[in-house]
Amino acid sequence: MTDKLQSLRGMKDLFDEDFKLHSYIIDTARKITALYCYEGASTPILEYTKVFDRTLGDSSDVISKEMYSFLDRSGESVALRPEFTAGIMRAFISNGLQQKLPLKLFSHGPVFRYDRPQAGRQRQFHQINCEYIGSGEPYSDAESIKLALHLLQELNILDDITLEINSLGCQNSRSLYQEDLINYFSKYENELSSDSKERLRKKPLRILDSKDENDKKIATGAPFIADYYTAESKAYFDKVLGYLDILNINYKLNPRLARGLDYYCHTAFEFTTDRLGSQNAVGGGGRYDYLCKLMGGTDVPAVGFGLGIERLALMMLLKNYQSKKLAPLYLIPIGQECENYIIRLADFLRFHSIPVAIELKGKVQKRMEKALKDEANYIVFAGADEIQSNSFKLRFLDKKEEQTVSAQQLLELIKITYN
Repeated sequence: MTDKLQSLRGMKDLFDEDFKLHSYIIDTARKITALYCYEGASTPILEYTKVFDRTLGDSSDVISKEMYSFLDRSGESVALRPEFTAGIMRAFISNGLQQKLPLKLFSHGPVFRYDRPQAGRQRQFHQINCEYIGSGEPYSDAESIKLALHLLQELNILDDITLEINSLGCQNSRSLYQEDLINYFSKYENELSSDSKERLRKKPLRILDSKDENDKKIATGAPFIADYYTAESKAYFDKVLGYLDILNINYKLNPRLARGLDYYCHTAFEFTTDRLGSQNAVGGGGRYDYLCKLMGGTDVPAVGFGLGIERLALMMLLKNYQSKKLAPLYLIPIGQECENYIIRLADFLRFHSIPVAIELKGKVQKRMEKALKDEANYIVFAGADEIQSNSFKLRFLDKKEEQTVSAQQLLELIKITYN
């Protein structure tokens, strides 16, 4: 007896309402990003591992614990993307897009992290991603945040979202800050978790991201990065906050917010909620002016964000979201000799963007019951008499009426419903 085939742990199939909800979120994101002049982009799911090693930092949980990385048949180390930004920047460099700046790029798709599966976050999950490449102005940060909030509003979940924001300063700010963080956390080295001990010398900022409860307790006494801002860093952040005020955006300053990826600088932000338990972030982003040069390109300022589609979907379901269902037009031939006649009608209607379901076989009553179960608005019948008169019988299920019509008359009567 063979084992029953199942999906891998943390990999979820999408059908029916789940698929419709995901599609609705993506379609809505495509519509809203177009209002901000974003263009679509798509990069491979599979990249060389070094794309992420170089950009995410070898001390990050993503690299050390969560990334799906393996040798391909030629012996190259490759990885399933754990996030979008590094791949987008790799594509920007390798396709020579520096001459087309500024660029606003919208993308979506699956990402992979070998983490503990939980509600709203599987090992394969899906993201909406927006990157604004080539602008180093504070308004770019504010506009990116506004775009994300506009999308959340369109999905009717903005009321449950808090924008948390911080500045990580410039390289000079972070260098001074990290020295003092090392000095502070070194006093508690024996009490830190094993992960934080590893991060202490290389990436002390990551200790502020730790999920370990004792690490969190120790971190409460750590210095704040705001005390290390250069004059330029402070002025930049003040301008960002000023633009948020102009746009009437409410925000919460979070001096401990330190995004978990190495390439962030200046503005960092997260969209959080209290509706999803301990996994409270539905997305986030920030500025990453040094990423392009880190990957072998030139200095190119950029800002962006990502939103988790599964978490957005969960929040929408908590708001009792229901997809709009529009049943197809059901076509039922009465007798085998009428099948070709009804098939030609289906082809005509589909050409005019009318969704059609053809029920060729079975008792007429059973086929009608299927249409009623699908909450169809109309059923079209065709028998010998209709073929003889080159017509069709259209039944309005809501009115319980029938009309004999030509194909063109049928189209005119129903296209308001479907268009």
